[in-house]
Amino acid sequence: MFSLRRLVAGVAVIGVLASLVTATPAAADHCRWCKPGTVVLDGADLVRNRVRLLAGDRTLRTSLDNLLVQARADLSKGPWTVVDKPQTPPSGDKHDYLSLAPYWWPSQPSTPDNPRGCPYVQRDGVRNPAADAIPDKAERLAAFGAIYRLSLAWYYTRDPAYARHAALVLRTWFLDAATRMNPNLNFAQGIPCRVDGRGIGIIEFAYTLTEVVDAVAILDTGAPGWNPADTRGMKTWLGQFHDWLLTSKNGREEAAEDNNHGSFYDMLSAGLALYTGKRQLARQIVLDAREKRIAPQIDAEGSQPKERTRTRSWHYFTFNLVALTRLAQIGERVGVDLWRYRASSGGSLFKATDFLIPTAVGGQSHWPYPEMDFHQYAALDVLHAAADAGSRAARAALPRVPVPPGGDLYPVRPAAEQLDDISLTPPRP
Repeated sequence: MFSLRRLVAGVAVIGVLASLVTATPAAADHCRWCKPGTVVLDGADLVRNRVRLLAGDRTLRTSLDNLLVQARADLSKGPWTVVDKPQTPPSGDKHDYLSLAPYWWPSQPSTPDNPRGCPYVQRDGVRNPAADAIPDKAERLAAFGAIYRLSLAWYYTRDPAYARHAALVLRTWFLDAATRMNPNLNFAQGIPCRVDGRGIGIIEFAYTLTEVVDAVAILDTGAPGWNPADTRGMKTWLGQFHDWLLTSKNGREEAAEDNNHGSFYDMLSAGLALYTGKRQLARQIVLDAREKRIAPQIDAEGSQPKERTRTRSWHYFTFNLVALTRLAQIGERVGVDLWRYRASSGGSLFKATDFLIPTAVGGQSHWPYPEMDFHQYAALDVLHAAADAGSRAARAALPRVPVPPGGDLYPVRPAAEQLDDISLTPPRP
């Protein structure tokens, strides 16, 4: 049956496609339909999403509506800054980010001679509430999440309020002299009476900072309230942070980790390299990840030996795959296909995502390893990523995987996120 609504939508789509053909990079600053230069997200996918929304795609509309619920709430929050914390880092500079190791606890009662109860001992998966008393981690999570959601909300709706608030949050955290964070993580995940900061603290920024990079790339397409000086400032900050990541003691330690920490380090480093113009370095990181990350971390069955002994093994299986699937997306930008790499032992990203499917569909009774706080939906995004990469098994499973609170946002921000974030969950007894 003839539909005037479909005809109008079709004409609109044709007009959009015509503008895409004629759009040039030189016009990007003020180009409504130019492809964003994102590093994890595929800029072409974002453009196609906008076209499909014009054509009335219901799945995308539902996903966007869920995103906008969160983005509208973000408009009344923030901005956030590291200088707000009452604590002072060992450097004496509140512009330095500060956090404590979440799973380390005092082993002795507090006394006047030993007020912190040292030495500290590790209790894997059990959060020490003292770690949450330092606000930098929570404010980083809030700020970076808001930046990402607000930028996407502006991109899809063109409502300038979203872009302007994203710009405010970005400038406050990264650029303004009075409030900016110094581009280092020298004091992340310290352990009282033992060490001021550790390489594994870098994971607190690993995937959320790449979301910030993609948000900036989206705003770079001509967002109101965001200008070339802001872009230059962010490229400078991110370049300085990447230099620190590559050369600092903490950075070198994290690069040497052989579990999810190493995966996230490579993903973060490759994303920063690509955005700051070091394309060949980004490509080399992705190439090296085949033998350096996938081969030793995924076995022939798709299990992850480095993660399965954890008390939160389901979380860490999906968490590590967030890093590796995002790294695979960066690989697409530099001509490397991580999805179709198969280690000599038989391990691959497809095998790893297949391993999750019985539990993602059937629940915790199908999971063979320890898990203190099971969230079935944690696998949703990595299965989406596998389906996008060509996995028929993942695509067939998706309709049977529960969605997280707030709905399935993957369609409008097609890259895996950590859906069961445990960084701020209440400590267990």
